[in-house]
Amino acid sequence: MVWLWFMALWVGFPLAVGAAAAASAVPDPVSQPAAEVRAFLDSLGAVSAVSRRGERLDRTAEAVRFLGLRWIRSGYESDVPVDDLLELHRRTAVKFSYGLLSGGADLERLLSGARRLAAAGALLAIEGNNEPNNWPVTYQGQTGGGQHSWLPVARLQRDLYRAVKSDPVLRLFPVWTVSEPGAQTDNVGLQFLTIPAGASTLMPSGTRYADFANVHNYIYHPAAPHLEDNKTWNAADPTSACKVDGPYKNFGRTWLRGFAGYSEAELIHLPRVTTETGVAIGGEVTEEIHGWHLLTMYLAQFKRGWKHTAVYLLRDRVDEPGNQRFGFYRPDDSPRLAAIYLHRLTRILAEPPQPRRAAPATPLTYQLDPRPATLHDLPLQKGDGTWVLILWNERVQGSDEIRVRFDRAWPEVTVYDPMHSQEPVARHRHARQLVLELDRRPRVLCLQPGPGPSTGSGARSGSSPRGSG
Repeated sequence: MVWLWFMALWVGFPLAVGAAAAASAVPDPVSQPAAEVRAFLDSLGAVSAVSRRGERLDRTAEAVRFLGLRWIRSGYESDVPVDDLLELHRRTAVKFSYGLLSGGADLERLLSGARRLAAAGALLAIEGNNEPNNWPVTYQGQTGGGQHSWLPVARLQRDLYRAVKSDPVLRLFPVWTVSEPGAQTDNVGLQFLTIPAGASTLMPSGTRYADFANVHNYIYHPAAPHLEDNKTWNAADPTSACKVDGPYKNFGRTWLRGFAGYSEAELIHLPRVTTETGVAIGGEVTEEIHGWHLLTMYLAQFKRGWKHTAVYLLRDRVDEPGNQRFGFYRPDDSPRLAAIYLHRLTRILAEPPQPRRAAPATPLTYQLDPRPATLHDLPLQKGDGTWVLILWNERVQGSDEIRVRFDRAWPEVTVYDPMHSQEPVARHRHARQLVLELDRRPRVLCLQPGPGPSTGSGARSGSSPRGSG
């Protein structure tokens, strides 16, 4: 049986169902409302030491501009000067999550740096410790994390939250949890943003730790070690269906000791960010697969409700073993395919600094037929009213012929393939439907507002740079 899926979407509102689709249900329970292009672009981040660990400020600025990144995960780890962060912001407008990171416990130093970033409009959020299971912390004379009790980690995060929320400059900025709370050796309640009543944790109920859950859901994991269909889609799943180190293993039922946290229904709506994800090149992961994964990973994360996502790494690290094949950039600062692919996507989605005021939004109503399990879609809208529909078929091999039917004829539909080119691969006039041969490369459809009359049954686009229409 052919599964036909309809949806009508309006920017800024929950999913709305048009007359043609009123009887149909949206099958994906985690589908998000249509969002602005700006919100998707704002989600794009990377991990960088900016001017330390072999990185240079000028090269970092070039990379941030080229990729179109909106934020960098940073902190006072490695003694990165706040002045360098401010200069990078001045050159690129990039913002920073600023954190204690690995083993840090100096709250005053963290808050002082965060205030300077906030004053310059460069602060995104404040983050707790990085992976205390791997980098224990010493706070108030006690060591916690690792195989020790996690009470010192919990007290530090509690005090960090209190300090931020009582600070007149920082109180409106979100606080992110420590990463890897799933490794707690004792139940201090770090699997909650706020410990609920009856949780039976060592810290009291009502203890507030953060506004957002912070996860390191790397695409590959011992429980999911191989290249397969829907690799990044599954890694972005907030429920127990996720085999990698996702929200369920850290905030649902902790992976080390099985401490109970949020229910699966609560996890779907839990405010969350990723401060590390990605994959190293090697084995099954060629440079092309690496780039494909990072592109679809950003799409899947945003579609499945992640507010911000940072790739590990912006540039390969040269001061520690094992981190020389993760980055968008090689140690010599040359871009990998992943950098080229993301550059093309962000340029395709780019808006002018002051887009013209849009007319009342024309709804984007569409049907995908068929809808294999590997097919995913992300509807976005630009400030000038242009609709963007991103389709990606996350299958390792082969392709599917997908018919995209609209409820009206659109005056112009431009099709892009960011893994092929920044230029359009097809243009269609007065298109009411398109036929796309979708392999694993994402396609970006830009639909100009103001529908016109239908002049035919449809048009066909494949992977060839020469489209029809």
